[in-house]
Amino acid sequence: MTSDLATYADRITQAWNSHDIERVLSFYSADYVASDIGQAALQRGHQGLRDMLEAYWRAFPDLQFKVTDRVIEGSCVAIAWLAAGTHQGTIMNIPPTGHLVEVRGISVIDVQDGLVVRGQYIWDLAGMLRHMGLLPELQTTERT
Repeated sequence: MTSDLATYADRITQAWNSHDIERVLSFYSADYVASDIGQAALQRGHQGLRDMLEAYWRAFPDLQFKVTDRVIEGSCVAIAWLAAGTHQGTIMNIPPTGHLVEVRGISVIDVQDGLVVRGQYIWDLAGMLRHMGLLPELQTTERT
């Protein structure tokens, strides 16, 4: 089952990178529920997922995800990822900056009967804002 879920997670990532909404939706249950730190409300069902994906893809038309690690426990998969894209559309009321944005995050999905039924998306919002030029870079201090 672990290798099946690993393959499943890879296929979902490929679907997200294809920007083919119907392909992505085919992996999710009609009663899917998820939280995303960049969204004020829960995503519910295919329409909630569709709305979220379309918003991100409008803002970052070249958005691509790379899986950097994953942990599988039972029916849950935690996926560590790096996303990159050019900020070319409004997102979270932030007008396009034209900046290349890279963001790290974790997605935790629960797969039941071959479909994602629950998701939780936690990612570096401050890092995204830094890449957009809206927050100052973090300062490093040298220790002596």
